[in-house]
Formats: sequence, C-alpha cells, structure tokens
Amino acid sequence: MPVMNGMSGIYLGGMRRSNSQMEFHTQGRKDAQRALWKELDRLKEISTQKEIVEKEFEGFKELFSRFLAETGPSVHWEDIQPLSDDAVTSYDKLQDYDPEEVRQLLDKLVVIKLNGGLGTSMGCKGPKSVISVRNDLTFLDLAVQQIEYLNKTYGSSVPLVLMNSFNTHEDTKAVLNCYSSCKVDIFTFMQRRYPRINKETLLPTAKTCSMDAANIEHWYPPGHGDIYQSFYDSELLESFLRQGKEYMFISNIDNLGATVDLKILNLLVKQKQREFVMEVTDKTRADIKGGTLIQYENKLRLLEIAQVPKEHVDEFKSVSKFKIFNTNNLWVKLSSIKRLIEEKMLDMEVIVNNKSLENGTNVIQLETAVGAAMKCFDGALGVNVPRSRFLPVKRSSDLLLAMSNLYSLKAGSLIMSPLRQFRTTPIVKLGTHFDKVRDFLKRFDGIPDMLELDHLTVSGDVTFGKGISLKGTVIIIANHGDRIDIPPGAILENKIVSGNLRILDH
Repeated sequence: MPVMNGMSGIYLGGMRRSNSQMEFHTQGRKDAQRALWKELDRLKEISTQKEIVEKEFEGFKELFSRFLAETGPSVHWEDIQPLSDDAVTSYDKLQDYDPEEVRQLLDKLVVIKLNGGLGTSMGCKGPKSVISVRNDLTFLDLAVQQIEYLNKTYGSSVPLVLMNSFNTHEDTKAVLNCYSSCKVDIFTFMQRRYPRINKETLLPTAKTCSMDAANIEHWYPPGHGDIYQSFYDSELLESFLRQGKEYMFISNIDNLGATVDLKILNLLVKQKQREFVMEVTDKTRADIKGGTLIQYENKLRLLEIAQVPKEHVDEFKSVSKFKIFNTNNLWVKLSSIKRLIEEKMLDMEVIVNNKSLENGTNVIQLETAVGAAMKCFDGALGVNVPRSRFLPVKRSSDLLLAMSNLYSLKAGSLIMSPLRQFRTTPIVKLGTHFDKVRDFLKRFDGIPDMLELDHLTVSGDVTFGKGISLKGTVIIIANHGDRIDIPPGAILENKIVSGNLRILDH
C-alpha cells in the first residue's frame, strides 16, 4: 500500500514520488487511454462487422486498462511462500477409478484442444494441427482417434472442442469434414482478435478491421487465457452444462502426451471442492523456463518467468528450488468458469509480448495465459504426473522422437516402447538444416533406431540412410561447406563424426 508522509508525497516501491509526479503519470495514462478509445471507435465505425468488433474491443479495452494501471511487479519475490504439503499431490497417490463407472465419468467430460497456432515455426503453412507427425497422421487425427477410442470402448459421448484463432479457423473447419463418420462430436469456437499496439504511441497500427493479407499482421490472438471468455461467449459452455457435462480437459494440440486420464477425472468427480487441477511434472534442465507453482497470498498460483524480477531469474531456473513445471494440461470445472465470468472475478496477469512488424515498427501485444487463472478457483490442486504426459512437438527434434521406434501408436496415443531401458526420452538437438519439416524429411531415408540413444546433436549438412542405429551419445558436425552422409545400416555408438563424408553411387 502507498504510505503517506504528511501531505508532501507518496512512497511507491521504495521510491518517493511527489504528488505532482503522480498526477503527471496518472494524467498520461488517461490521455493514452482516451486516444486509444477514440481510435478503436473509428475502426469499429468503418467495420462491416460492428457487433463482433465491438465485443472484441470491449475485452481489449479491459486488458489495456489493466496494462496501464499496473505500476509494479505482479509478484513480490520476498512474499512467495513455500508450497503447503497438500498443494501438489503425486499421480501415483491418486485413487484408482472403478471400472464400472468409466462411462459415467467420461460423460461428464469435455475435451478442449488449443488450436490457434500456425505451423510457420516448422516451415509449414496453415494450422499446426494438420502437420503429419506419425504414420501420415496429423495432430488433429491423433486427437480424434483418442476420443473415438474412448467413446467406442465405453459407450460414452465425450466431445472434442477446438479453440481456433483467426489464423486457423477457416482451414480447420475445412478439414473437419474428414471426420464426419467418426464417433466423435467435434465443435469449434474462435478466440477473439485484438489489435497490435505501436510501442511508442500506444495506438493501434491497423487502419481498418479487414483481415486481408496486407492487414492481418496488425492483429493477434490474445493468448490461451482468452479461452474462458471466448468459450462462454460461444454459448458452448452453457450448452454443455445443460447436457450434464461438468469438467473440461484443456491441452495444447501439439502435446502428444495430453490424453484423457481417468484417475485425474475421477479425482475431480469424487472431490467436488476441486475446481481446477494443473498437471505438473518434474523439471529438467530443458524445462528451466517453464512456469512453476507457488503459494502466494495463501493461494496456489502459477509463476511464469516473465513475472520474475531480473535479479531472481537464476533462482527461478534452479532445478533444486523450483522442482516442477506446468505442462499446460488443465482440468477445470465448467460451472466455476460460468460463475467467475458472470461475477467478473477472473483475474489473469497481463503478459506484454514485444513484436516487430515487417516494416520494422515495434509493437506490443497484450496476452493472458490459461493457467494464470488458477488462483481464482477454489480447491486448486497440482498433480505431479509422469513425464510421458508432456510430449510437445515444437521443433523438428521433437518430431524425430515422435516418429522413432521409441514409441508405438495405439488408438491415437504414443506409448513408449518396453524395449527402452530408460523411461526418459533422449536429448535431441538438430541444426538449422532440419528446421523446416520438408527439409527434415528429405534428410532421412529412414528414421534411425533410437532405443538405446541418450543424446544426439546434429549440425550442418547431414543426411541419414536407411537402417541406421544410434546408441549412447552421438555428435555429428558437418562444418560449413562440408557434407556428411551417414550410410545405410551404420551403427553409431558413443561416436563423434565430423569433417566430410559422402558415399556416391557409380
């Protein structure tokens, strides 16, 4: 709280500011807000979809107002409390479900996949969910197969819901016809779109609300924290509640480990006070930037690296102090979402994401994260799950793991091979020559045997023949101008390969 010192000034964050300084900053914020409101009104008036735009701008105005109002860190480091003993429970300690009750459990569930991302980071056009990841099956194919298997096996009616962005909505709807004969009801809704803001002027860079190729870069989907309001606005939330659905399971569509788990669902159904469950897993050095759970102001909440003061970032990354991280697999009570939205009690920290337009203009986009709402729900709990429930495919190195013999495919789910002695996945680092999926596929005549692999690093112009086996630690480095072709049938065990190696047909 600000501390008054007579009538002369105010102390904020340990720094004294005079009343005139505070008034100046307050007036500056009001001026920025007034100018933005005026420009948003202009954009709305020239839009051909005034009602939709007005609703989206209402949400953006609220987010922008909170952005202007924030004067300090959302978390004071010294006020972080140790996690209570019952804040996080081990998955192994969860009560087993009754096999006779599986259908009743599943009929309370809605599965939502976050499907707003494009495949551009992997060199693909269109939604990331339509990239093939295994046996010519896409992320979306696998998600549908998983739920269809449950519905066929148990006679349940679990629906699949896709939260799209304006980047993915039309392309996703076009491919849904392929699943018309599947035993899965598929629904879609689109999260809102917000205008990017010039970092200097704090005004929208968009001149119209058009989403043509010339204007689309001026707009953005405001992070997956938008799911609560957009789901509510779509009227799907109310519809599912009327059908007797009680919980939703949210996950990223590119997390191949995020399958419906009956033990966690059973926990929610049996412990009615639980409104929110976050799946966490043990942190490794590859996960040091992932959000973690903390106790703060007597509430369990998510702490993201963006909220951490610079002087404490190394402490945040410590595997010994913060031992778990958020998988973004979340289980949430539907009636609680409805209550919090209608009572305007949802509060998620504003994330400021700095970007640059093609013309070099520096812009900011204001976002929220779905897990940040945890502190708003009653009875929130973390469940420390096996690492197998976190298999994201963000890069070609992840794709190599997913396509390898480390896993088999069963009903849309990846199952680690029993032939692998260690239950952890190898560390794989592929160089820039493998970044795009098209280039990645050209460099493998066949996916190597990786059952005994611990670590693989590949850099430079490298190709792999058929029937190759990689074991232990393998490092392959082709220097600039060199090329290395690993021949068919090669067995590399604890080897470093460098220089130039080509085997030519004659």
